[in-house]
Amino acid sequence: MAGDPALIDFIKARILRNGPVPFRWFMEQALYHPMHGYYAAGKAAIGRRGDYFTNVSVGPLFGRLLAGQFRKMWQRMGQPALFIIVEQGANNGDFARDVLAALQSAAPDFFAAVKYRIVEPFPVLQKRQRQTLASFSQVEWHSSLADLPPFHGVHFSNELVDAMPVHLVKYTGGAWKERHVDWKNNRFEFLDAPLSSPKLADHLKKLPHITIENYTTEINLDALDWIDSLAARLESGYALITDYGWPRDSFYAPDRVTGTLTCYSQHQRSYDPLQNAGNSDITAHVDFTTLAGRAEASGFRLAGFADQHHFMVGLGKQEFPDTDQPADPARMKSLRAFHTLMHPALMGLAFKFLALEKNLEKQSPTPLAGFQFSSNPKAALGI
Repeated sequence: MAGDPALIDFIKARILRNGPVPFRWFMEQALYHPMHGYYAAGKAAIGRRGDYFTNVSVGPLFGRLLAGQFRKMWQRMGQPALFIIVEQGANNGDFARDVLAALQSAAPDFFAAVKYRIVEPFPVLQKRQRQTLASFSQVEWHSSLADLPPFHGVHFSNELVDAMPVHLVKYTGGAWKERHVDWKNNRFEFLDAPLSSPKLADHLKKLPHITIENYTTEINLDALDWIDSLAARLESGYALITDYGWPRDSFYAPDRVTGTLTCYSQHQRSYDPLQNAGNSDITAHVDFTTLAGRAEASGFRLAGFADQHHFMVGLGKQEFPDTDQPADPARMKSLRAFHTLMHPALMGLAFKFLALEKNLEKQSPTPLAGFQFSSNPKAALGI
């Protein structure tokens, strides 16, 4: 069986000792086991020679564009002398470096006010981030949101929520069952069993009415706890979340009968999360409606929702204001990167941006730049 042998032995021993485990626990070990997990052990590789691409893989333009958006947030908050940028899921620190470098060269007034905080629980990743950001003195690290002091500023995450462990559920025999993982025939196998918690059962009651036999989907309860924790730390400012997913009605569409669970390894896509445990990424799309609804219940106000195509076009107006500028090599490289980020057939439609705000003294009548070409967020999310 492919996968990390030590991790496989660990999970197998747990199953043989205590019986089948909920898939959520299996996914948590596959990604976050402190010694053998795909992320926790530092196996995740991004870029051409890695397992998958992200927005940061395109180059520094993504960080430069977001730096401009962060500056607008700072201005809307009255240009405070201290503005905290918190990043969670920073991988090797490339995005933080790109943001800080852009601010240092193009917005020294804002750069002087910025302190950068990275939430990183894994030592191997924190070490890489410290190396990447060695030239910037205003960066600090925290092991969790709970360890982060209350702050004013913005919390940013890029492909964080999709990697949170999810419950896998299946509608069969007129009721919801939870998919568990068993060890049989010298391999991991799925087993449908009763729901593992009342919390999961309560959440399933809130879903669109589904009666399709064998309909399978994911429930990300960790994301709801996470947004509660974030709301408790952010005293005023913004949260900006980018990930792939849909509003609730699209997420639970009748034809999406096998869910969204996907694995990536060396740019190869797989739909069997049991076969390469510990050595591949496991992701599930985000139900943005449920996430935004929980955020509002936690004290946030919905400030914007857009696909990446419209978000990038909104930010690109400032980055590329004059189309008659000479086509020098640096500008052409940036334009190619911009094309990759915003093109509907590449990253433009797959990724979404969700903006939340909290305790702002003045609410602007106009949306943030990235959302100026998007529709009403409540309508788009079906809230």
